[in-house]
Amino acid sequence: MSAVAQPVARSQPSPPWRLFSWGMLLALAIVCVLAPEIFSAFWLSQILTQALWLGIAALSLIFLASYGGMVSLAQVGLYGVAGFAMANLGHAVGGLALGWSPWLAVIGGIVVAVLVGLVFGAISARSYGIYFLMITLALTLIVYYFFGQVTQLGGDGGVRNVVTPGLIGNPVTHPNGLYYVALAAAAVCLFAVRYLARTPFGLSVQGIRDNPDRMRALGYNVTLHRTLAFTIGSLIAAIAGILSVWWSTQISPGDISITQAINVLIIAVIGGLYRMEGAFVGALVYSILNNYSREWTPSVGVWLGPGRFSTVLGVIFLAIVLASPGGLVGIWVSLRSRLVRRPSLAAAGAAASAAAAPTSATPEPASTPNEKGGIA
Repeated sequence: MSAVAQPVARSQPSPPWRLFSWGMLLALAIVCVLAPEIFSAFWLSQILTQALWLGIAALSLIFLASYGGMVSLAQVGLYGVAGFAMANLGHAVGGLALGWSPWLAVIGGIVVAVLVGLVFGAISARSYGIYFLMITLALTLIVYYFFGQVTQLGGDGGVRNVVTPGLIGNPVTHPNGLYYVALAAAAVCLFAVRYLARTPFGLSVQGIRDNPDRMRALGYNVTLHRTLAFTIGSLIAAIAGILSVWWSTQISPGDISITQAINVLIIAVIGGLYRMEGAFVGALVYSILNNYSREWTPSVGVWLGPGRFSTVLGVIFLAIVLASPGGLVGIWVSLRSRLVRRPSLAAAGAAASAAAAPTSATPEPASTPNEKGGIA
């Protein structure tokens, strides 16, 4: 007798988690588009818009950390360069106030930040690990002290009342324009980073992240690839810097201090340091805590109270890192993996049971006629 294996059906219905994920994504897109009609002006400006530009800044850090293996603290300094350059080139109070049109000032600010990022990348690209982290921290401090001491560019008082383009309008009284621009910029940056990761350049950068010596032996210019990746991260950070100045209508050295650099790193880690979506999840959590933690935090002695935002943020940061090193997005991925694993294990168990079940003893015919009436 010959045992004939029954073919397994390949076409299976989509698992529940996949439908749930697509449904959540669709619901999120609808909420983002209709946010001005759903949320108040305060929430739209102080929570959502702030979360978008902070998320773009964190995205530039996550891009370098995830694909390039470079945890950079220079992103705040770079978006500060873009913000100060735009503010000095356009119409504002303080600084050079050269009077360029708002969009030309935007282009000028981004170009200056990208060029500075290219120089910073060339300086730091040869270092790895903690040395790379410390070099980028030093570069941020250089930017901070430069704009704080050069009074012609703003000094300690910074540059105020920066004129925004007509598309943005007044972000204080009419936040809708800035929100939609920030939402579009966030979507473009996110999809551009995902596309770049699948290009030959992105794959080579990931190979350098995993084994730079092997990639160098294969003929790749490791330093050049890391420098260009850092420059791309500078471009993303520059977009965040432009949006931050439009959001607050001003910029000062205090906006790009070491505290802000640490905050962007915390945002990236809370959301998920190696997940692109984690940048915006962490930024949203940070914005909510920044605006509401003073109301929610009880007073406990002298070490905890409404004014202890850094303490609250530190405790939440520690709890999330201990619970999930992959951040909040890592928790979602873990839950999704469990939902996928259970149906797979159940299907595998059912297939094994069916294979082990005894078949009915039906004698096979000794011969079967072929198409021409003969015996096969």
